[in-house]
Amino acid sequence: MTAPEDRCRLVLIVPDIADIEEQAKVVADALRGGDVASVVIPQYGLDDGVFQKHAEKLVPIVQAAGGAALIAGDSRVAGRVKADGLHITGNVAELTDAVEKFVPKLIVGAGNAADRHHALEVGELRPDYIFFGKLDGDIKPEAHPKNLALGEWWASMIEIPCIVMGGTDAKSALEVALTGAEFVALREAVFADPAAAPSIVAEVNALLDEKAPRFED
Repeated sequence: MTAPEDRCRLVLIVPDIADIEEQAKVVADALRGGDVASVVIPQYGLDDGVFQKHAEKLVPIVQAAGGAALIAGDSRVAGRVKADGLHITGNVAELTDAVEKFVPKLIVGAGNAADRHHALEVGELRPDYIFFGKLDGDIKPEAHPKNLALGEWWASMIEIPCIVMGGTDAKSALEVALTGAEFVALREAVFADPAAAPSIVAEVNALLDEKAPRFED
């Protein structure tokens, strides 16, 4: 049995649930299903105060399960809730600012790399990871072909790890793993039926254990 670090690992994107307690329970349950490298907590249009309350509840849950809690939204919220990192979906200037201010104290990841040119621009800033796809871009069962192609291209030549957004079907995690990407992000695939979330996380890990390519040191 190889360690999950030797293959593509799962990243969860917290679903948009207005009720803080319910959102926290759903995430905690999912994390019981097995290995999750990190959890991205999107702001989903909440104002900063309400978002901070959500994050205060979620961050310790993620950290207790051994994952990195990443805030996609207000960087001040990330500091206040002692998150592990920031997921920046803004422009290059915003990313530059975040890298200068927060690395290496916090993980700083770059979303919003929609093509090769932009991805290379982002790569020059040396973020901790690059994310291909949108956090809510899981609208079809399979991962978006463009994101798979970007992930494969990036993973084959750049050392900075990449996360590729999967689809609404849990099996899309394997599609992503086969590109060589270090991480696959899932949202609807895990959370569409909250009661099933832990078993889906377990199923995805089993699938990746069995079929994902192994990384060489």
